[in-house]
Amino acid sequence: MEKKIRERCSASRHSQVTAHALAATTLPSNRRTMESNEVEIEDAPPGYRSFVWQYFGFLIKKDKDGNRVTDKTKTVCKLCNAVTPYTTSNTTNMGHHLQRHHKDVKKAPEKTNLPKGQLTMKQALTPTLPLSSPRAKQITRLIGEFIADYMAPFNIVENRKFIQMFKVLEPKFKVPCRGHFSEKVIPEIYNETKQSVKECLKNADCIALTTDGWTSRATQSYITITAQVIDEKWESKSFVLQTRELSESHTGVNIAHVLRNALREWELTRPQTTIACVTDNASNMDIAVRESGLHPHIKCLAHVVNLASKRGLAVSRVARLLGRVRRVTTFFHKSTTATAVLANKQTQLELPRHKLITDVQTRWNSTYEMLARYLEQRAAVSAALSSPEIRRNAREIDTLDNTDISDVEDIVKLLKPLKTATTVVCDEKEPTVSLIMPLKYMIEQSMSPDENDTQTIANMKSAILRDISDRYSGDCNDMLQECTALDPRFRSLSHLNNEQRESVYARIREKAAGPHLPRNQTSDTDERTTRASASTPGAAEQAMVEVETAQGAEPVEGERQMQDVTQPPPPKKTALEDLLGSSYTTLEPVQSSRGIEMEIVAYRNGIPIPLNSSPLEWWKVNAYAYPILAPLAKAYLCIPATSVPSERVFSTAGDIVCAQRSLITPEHVDMLVFLKKNQS
Repeated sequence: MEKKIRERCSASRHSQVTAHALAATTLPSNRRTMESNEVEIEDAPPGYRSFVWQYFGFLIKKDKDGNRVTDKTKTVCKLCNAVTPYTTSNTTNMGHHLQRHHKDVKKAPEKTNLPKGQLTMKQALTPTLPLSSPRAKQITRLIGEFIADYMAPFNIVENRKFIQMFKVLEPKFKVPCRGHFSEKVIPEIYNETKQSVKECLKNADCIALTTDGWTSRATQSYITITAQVIDEKWESKSFVLQTRELSESHTGVNIAHVLRNALREWELTRPQTTIACVTDNASNMDIAVRESGLHPHIKCLAHVVNLASKRGLAVSRVARLLGRVRRVTTFFHKSTTATAVLANKQTQLELPRHKLITDVQTRWNSTYEMLARYLEQRAAVSAALSSPEIRRNAREIDTLDNTDISDVEDIVKLLKPLKTATTVVCDEKEPTVSLIMPLKYMIEQSMSPDENDTQTIANMKSAILRDISDRYSGDCNDMLQECTALDPRFRSLSHLNNEQRESVYARIREKAAGPHLPRNQTSDTDERTTRASASTPGAAEQAMVEVETAQGAEPVEGERQMQDVTQPPPPKKTALEDLLGSSYTTLEPVQSSRGIEMEIVAYRNGIPIPLNSSPLEWWKVNAYAYPILAPLAKAYLCIPATSVPSERVFSTAGDIVCAQRSLITPEHVDMLVFLKKNQS
């Protein structure tokens, strides 16, 4: 019987002794013997780390009903079955018992003083990488960059499969919690990237800003600011500077406060410099740009085209046609049966299996696409609406007759130049402000009256022309024409008459001879070019003569030869120039009226480069031949034609502030948008 009891107790990890053995042991006065038939001992939990628990356990009793109950007020020695009182977290009594009665047992290990940074044997063999180790830091950093680039929520690090993946890839690495990434890792990456962007802005020769506002899914209002720069290598770069919450009303004064804070935070303000700003046509933006001291203020070309197009689409006859087409497309979007019948008719008629498009009234481009898609699919639409399966559900839907179709075709044809202009300024890799006036001229020409126009088209042209003709007038018009002239693609200014061309180049001549240039006066490249031209008497004049000679009979060939030759490195400063150059360097040889005039004549004699060429690439090669015009061209071509860079942030931010994390803080929105757009 005793053997069976021992086996049963051993299986349940309990120690058992007989009452006879307990009685046979002579106990000290402070210990009591158990008078029950048998004693059970329960081992201490694994979390009890003191060495004494190797020799002690808790006493197990039985209550009135015969249930086993662990008594954690007493401990029993496994060596002599002595019972000792126990209070929580106090092992002193058990330690004293071992010292008095069991001196030969293994005592607690002595603590060793290891050198700082040295691991114990147990730590060295542990399967977990310390978070402070270089390997763990590298992995944690990459996870943070992944979260920012993929716009993943912070709780992805707590996803079961994400953790399982890292157990396979790096078993020793324990993925930190989401709070570690949101409060430490992402802010660290943000600060490092921000410092890098600041350095780039500091070294940039030219800077222009764009700004716009948007509202998140959580009904929080934000203002986004982006910067467009051209560096010393004539390379254009775009940065998202900040996306900050604006809880106050979107008045011009409040937005101006945000802009001024951004100028200070990013250290953009410099003496005798101006920074251009591109916004939409809202009146509050006019006030904000003026109050913040930014100049010049350019209205977004895409927004101008959008407003003009809406004026044309608001013509009564056009509005009625749009309503009828919209009802047709909405019907097919809401009915699965109609969609299936339409797909069948498209196959039978060998038409592309494209879905119909319903426009968004805030985006005129979608209206153009809706009409174009309807014309493409009108045969399939008519056949589908006539089919028995959907005829009874489409009684209020009718197809357009021949007159309506003819008007829709004319509308699409009329709007195509506007669609093309919008596509150019939005998709252009370098959508500089020099595109505005040529595209505006093209739109105005396409909207000129024609005797063959129907009344509907004539009314649309008149509405669009009235709206767009009033845009970009006064000083803004003069500045934009100068920008166009300094773009080698449009330097002939073919959209102007002779008098207007001479006026434009006269203003350029005056600004080039001025005491300072916008923003990029202190460019290292331009200073080196100026020093190179001034270092030898007559060097600038000689360079202009060479250019003029090369561009006399074969102007294009002369510039192409220059593109094939690597620009010679500028001479190094002498010690005297390094010490006294800022005080005594004279610019008269370069800034002379004769040198400016020769540069302008040589530049105008050149044939415009192809439209698919990059003006920045051209200036990168030819800036050495035009040391006076090049800084002015860089200052102008830095300005974007649209505020699209700011508006593109909205879609990115919409993916970040999604339904799954609509409670994300504005600070984290700012960091994640910044990292998504600026991380290399």
